[in-house]
Amino acid sequence: MTVHGDDELVARAGHLFEGARTEFVCAARDLDTWSQPQARTAIRHRMRIPGGAALVVHKLLSPVALADEAHRLHLRQLTARGAQVRISASMLPHETIIIDRRVMILAGREAPGGREFTVTTSPALAGGVHALFRAAWEAATDFDAYLHRDLPHLDPEGRTILRALGSGLTDETAARQLGVSLRTYRRRVADLMAALEAESRFQAGLRAGRLGLTG
Repeated sequence: MTVHGDDELVARAGHLFEGARTEFVCAARDLDTWSQPQARTAIRHRMRIPGGAALVVHKLLSPVALADEAHRLHLRQLTARGAQVRISASMLPHETIIIDRRVMILAGREAPGGREFTVTTSPALAGGVHALFRAAWEAATDFDAYLHRDLPHLDPEGRTILRALGSGLTDETAARQLGVSLRTYRRRVADLMAALEAESRFQAGLRAGRLGLTG
C-alpha cells in the first residue's frame, strides 16, 4: 500500500501502530519525518499500550539528527524513558519503521503533495529489512557515548574556570578567587578552549554545557 502525506498515513495505516507489542524499530537520517505536529501526536497516541505491556524502542539515526539542540534534548528524553538510541556513521534512508517484525513503513522524499509512504505487512520484506537494521545497529554508537566520545578530562580547577566563564566574572576577579595569577588563569582558559575545540569563550561555554562539564 502506498499513501501520500501524513494525514493519509494516519487515516489508512495508523491502526497498525496500535498493534505494536514487543518492538518498535526506526532508522532515519533525522527527526523530521512528520511535517505536521498533529500527525506525530496522533501516531504517539496510537502507540499507547494498554495494560503496561513492555515495548522495546530502537532508534537508529545519522549524526545530522544531533545538529539541533532541541533534537538532542528530545533524544535525551527518549533515552530517559527507556528507548535505545544509536548513531550510525553509515548512510540511512529517509525513514524506515518496523513494528514487531510484521509491519514495515518506508518514507520517501518530501514532496509538494506530502511525503510518500510505502506500507507492507509482508513477513519476508519486514524480516529482511530488520536483519539489515540489526547489522547497522550493531555497528553504530550508543547515543550518550557518541556525544561524549571526545569528552575532555577536566580537573576540579578546570570545571571551576568554566563556571567562572559562564558567570561573567572578569579575568582579574576569577583569577583572584582561584588564587592564581592573571597570566596563569588566562593560560588555563586558552588550554580549556583548545580541549573543547572552541574558537571563543562563548563557544567553549556552550560545548561544556552540552557535554555536562559545568555541573
